[in-house]
Amino acid sequence: MKIAFDPTPFHHSHDLLDLPAVVAELGYDHLQLTPHRDFIPFYNHPRADDDLVRRFRKACAAAGVDVASVLPVLRWSAPDEDAREAAVRNWKRVIEITVDLGVNVINTEFSGRPERAEESERAFFRSMEELLPIIEREGLDVRIDPHPDDFVEDGLEAIRIIRGVNSPNIGMVYVACHTFHMGGNMSEIMAAAGDRLRLVHVADSMDHRRSHGLRYITNPPGNPVRVHQHLKIGDGDVDWDEFFGGLGRLGFFERGDTVMVSSVFGEDENAAEVSRYQRTTMQQYVDKYRGTHC
Repeated sequence: MKIAFDPTPFHHSHDLLDLPAVVAELGYDHLQLTPHRDFIPFYNHPRADDDLVRRFRKACAAAGVDVASVLPVLRWSAPDEDAREAAVRNWKRVIEITVDLGVNVINTEFSGRPERAEESERAFFRSMEELLPIIEREGLDVRIDPHPDDFVEDGLEAIRIIRGVNSPNIGMVYVACHTFHMGGNMSEIMAAAGDRLRLVHVADSMDHRRSHGLRYITNPPGNPVRVHQHLKIGDGDVDWDEFFGGLGRLGFFERGDTVMVSSVFGEDENAAEVSRYQRTTMQQYVDKYRGTHC
C-alpha cells in the first residue's frame, strides 16, 4: 500500500512545480494529483502540455516523490450529451498525461446528477463504451468514488454499477468523510467491495443525519444540499477503528495495488501541522490493524 498526500491545501500558496517538494517536506513519499488550474482543472480540458508534464515529473523525481494517482473530475456521466462528449474528449487527454507521468492509477467520481439519475447512468455507460478500451489498452486502473450529490451516492449501489462495467480495470474509492452519505454502513460496503476497493481517502466528517436530521439547518427547508467536511482524523464522527479495521480484514495494507490518501481540506490555516498529524495517525492505525486479514 502507498500512503499519499493530497496537496490541495497548498494550491493557493505554492506553484504547481513546488508541490512535490512540499509533499516530501511533510513526510510523504507519494502524492495524489488532484484538480489544479495549471494542470487538470475541474470539469474542463487539461491545461498541461507535454513540456509541463515532463517538468512536473522531473520535479517529483527531484523531491523523491512519486505520483500515486491522478484525480480528474470531469462530467463523463452528464445527462447533457454535449457536456458528456466534451468530458470524454477531456478524459482522453487525461489518460495521455497519466501515461506520460508513468502512473497507472486514476481515481475519479461518477459525475452525474442525482435529479436525473437514470439519464446519468445511461451517459456513464455510453462514456465507458468509448473509454474502457483505451483504459484497458493502457493498463490503467480507474477507481470511482460515489460522491455526495451524484447520481449514485449509496455505497452498495456504487459497487453494483462498477461490477456492471465488467472490467478488472475499474475499481472503487471509499472516501471516509462521505460515509454518512453512502449509507453509513461502512463495514458492509467494504466487505461487499472486496478487492474492488483499491483506494481510500482519509478525512473526518460530522454525521449530518444526527439530531433527527437537524444537525445542519439549511433554508429553505427541503432543499437538496449535501453537507460534509474534510477534517483531520478525530474531529468528526467517522469510526476510525471500524474504518481501518475493515481495511485490515480485506488485506488492504499488504496489497501492492492499494493507495491511502490524506484528504483534509477544511484546515488550511494550519495545513502543515494537520498534514503531519494525518501521516503519523494513519500509520498508527495501519500498524494497529495490519495482519488482521480474514
